[in-house]
Amino acid sequence: MSDLKIVVTGAGGRMGATLVSAIAKTKGLMLHGALERENASGIGQDAGILAGLGPVGILISSDMGKILEGADAIVDFSAPAASVSLANEAATRQLIHVIGTTGCTSEDEAAFAVAGENGATIIKSGNMSLGVNLLADLVRQAAGALGDEFDIEIVEMHHNQKVDAPSGTALMLGEAAAEGRNIDLNTNAVKSREGITGARKAGSIGFSTLRGGSVVGEHRVIFAGPGERIEISHSAQDRSLFANGAIKALLWGKNQKPGLYSMSDVLGLKS
Repeated sequence: MSDLKIVVTGAGGRMGATLVSAIAKTKGLMLHGALERENASGIGQDAGILAGLGPVGILISSDMGKILEGADAIVDFSAPAASVSLANEAATRQLIHVIGTTGCTSEDEAAFAVAGENGATIIKSGNMSLGVNLLADLVRQAAGALGDEFDIEIVEMHHNQKVDAPSGTALMLGEAAAEGRNIDLNTNAVKSREGITGARKAGSIGFSTLRGGSVVGEHRVIFAGPGERIEISHSAQDRSLFANGAIKALLWGKNQKPGLYSMSDVLGLKS
């Protein structure tokens, strides 16, 4: 069976370089193209050199149409608008599209669903790591098992260059908690507090966002009840864990029908 030919988006950045390196080390996958936004500093450079592999003969380009010719899959940790555009291309070309992009709106999510209906195999998650997806499953179970007297707070910290807040992972954990409680996250989320806020609203799910240094990603879900507190946490120490999850999604997606999937599907966890 031939290798799956992969296009990496954001190939000139840190995550893109990590993905290029992971693909090179994985049997059954090969780097087909390296994509970047227009005027990005990495355009024209060899993707392998930027990934620390040495020359691989694939230059980073912003020409989406040309780069996607002959590809089997896209792995995409970019920006919402770019991911939606790529999802549309994936549907037209019937490609696998693994999306780790965060900060997406409900309209973006709807566009991904439509792309899955129209021929793309979309695998999207706010976090590609095995540990975080297991954490989400545990949060869902805990939220359902613990009564409403347990308040839910989500604390996250990332590096000082992260542009969206709360993080996609924090929102993913919030969705898991809301699902466990059979409530809607959008109407129960509290994403900031300042001044005289009054007592905490019963049933709300709070978010606290920290930014600083080079932190890859830390998330903690707190269930605070009368006389006791339960905390479930995850710490990401290296970007390779996200790349490894994306690789797992690519290999899994090779055998799936078009549609919209999550890492819970890939890992066989309860969705």
